[in-house]
Amino acid sequence: MGNNSTSITEFMLLGFPLNPSMQLLLFGLFSPFYAFIMLGNGLILGLICLDSRLHTPMYFFLSHLAIVDIAYACNTVPQMLVNLLSPAKPISFAGCMAQTFLFLTFAITECLLLMVMSYDRYVAICHPLRYTAIMSWRVCIALAVTSWTVGFLLSLTHLLLLLPLPFCMSKKVNHFFCEIMAVLKLACADTRINENMVLAGAVSVLVGPFSMIVVSYMCILCAILKIQSGEGKRKAFSTCSSHLCVVGLFYGTATITYVAPGYGNPKEQKMYLLLFHSLFNPMLNPLIYSLRNSEVKNTLKRVFGIERPL
Repeated sequence: MGNNSTSITEFMLLGFPLNPSMQLLLFGLFSPFYAFIMLGNGLILGLICLDSRLHTPMYFFLSHLAIVDIAYACNTVPQMLVNLLSPAKPISFAGCMAQTFLFLTFAITECLLLMVMSYDRYVAICHPLRYTAIMSWRVCIALAVTSWTVGFLLSLTHLLLLLPLPFCMSKKVNHFFCEIMAVLKLACADTRINENMVLAGAVSVLVGPFSMIVVSYMCILCAILKIQSGEGKRKAFSTCSSHLCVVGLFYGTATITYVAPGYGNPKEQKMYLLLFHSLFNPMLNPLIYSLRNSEVKNTLKRVFGIERPL
């Protein structure tokens, strides 16, 4: 068994069980999506950097979310596009482990960033007079660094548990990238500890933060209902609606994939959910924040000369 485990130096990603013509069609469909992820999130980053009016805690966290979305897509989508053209192309063992680690890092970081962004909206609406004192730049930087650090450390834990496992059953990963549960299926050793850690990690970084987001928005809703003017209510709702859309998309797909019953089964529907999670979420985020956010739309108009600054 030891010799077999050391002989595996690469994996084969099976990807989507489709005929070659359909895979070519998907390549033509997903390539523009990938380009849009890069351009859309890059545009959000550029606008935040260029316009001093967007140098606020809310957009500081949004810039980190855009970085995570770009990194998310770069980690999984290029390999998927290559495999759609050449399904037999392998990925090295080290590359597969790196892809697993980076995917987990970015996923956990995004979970925590979305929770931090909800806390920022809670403070802005429920404690507006104390907002600048509570959400100081020192606090914002600490929250962002903590999100990235926790994501890195939890992912490192999963990686350290994964690396010692012997892989001597098969080299074929039943997924379009090296997703941790799909990789664990190939180990010829007891993986119950790994699977329990994945479930425990998913519960802690999905259910915990999501519960805090729900509590934050319950407090926000109560505060909004107390606002007398219709304009004030409309403005408060508009600042939160974009974030709620992103939270619903992200936590919905991630919870069904990793926390719902049968989380470890490599079913096709869960692979397509992760495709949505990896490709469509990062693509939709800049659309949601630009179309539903008046400040971003106004900055876009100023930058491209559609509207003259006052």
